[in-house]
Amino acid sequence: MSDTQAIDQTAPAEDGLARARAMLAEKPDAMVETVARETGVSTRAVLELLPPEGRILIAPERFEALWQELAAWGAVMLLVNTPDIVLECEGSLPVGSFGHGYYNIHGDSPIGGHIKASNCAAIYVVDRQLPSRRVCSVQFFNGAGEVMFKVFVRRDSQRVLLSDQLARFEGLKAQFA
Repeated sequence: MSDTQAIDQTAPAEDGLARARAMLAEKPDAMVETVARETGVSTRAVLELLPPEGRILIAPERFEALWQELAAWGAVMLLVNTPDIVLECEGSLPVGSFGHGYYNIHGDSPIGGHIKASNCAAIYVVDRQLPSRRVCSVQFFNGAGEVMFKVFVRRDSQRVLLSDQLARFEGLKAQFA
């Protein structure tokens, strides 16, 4: 491959990242997925453009240990964001187990199903201070750099982060960093 071909292949990605950087600078509270779609780069690449102090990378091998920790938080907000739907489900995360190629979660919660945990390539603890509020989540990414799902610290009726979950979220930063 010639140097020109190598430049040609990286130029579109660099252009997309530059556009994503500009979008985040103009609108710091933009949804990461929206910026990714509009610039043609992965959601993970956009997340990596956010200030480093606002994200901690966790190895995907820690999936089960992290899930078990999250299952102890009580009712959380689970979010799945695709081009077709933003699905929010509030409930406790059931402790799961591996079987038949999935991490299977079932219990007394509206949240249940089967997660292809082997597709999880990265996990981030994300703490974003937006102009209007602080947002705390744990985000699970697949190999294509797209979000599989997110788990958010819930808010009370006044839209304040629940103190017990926020304390556990802060603990994740130390425990899994």
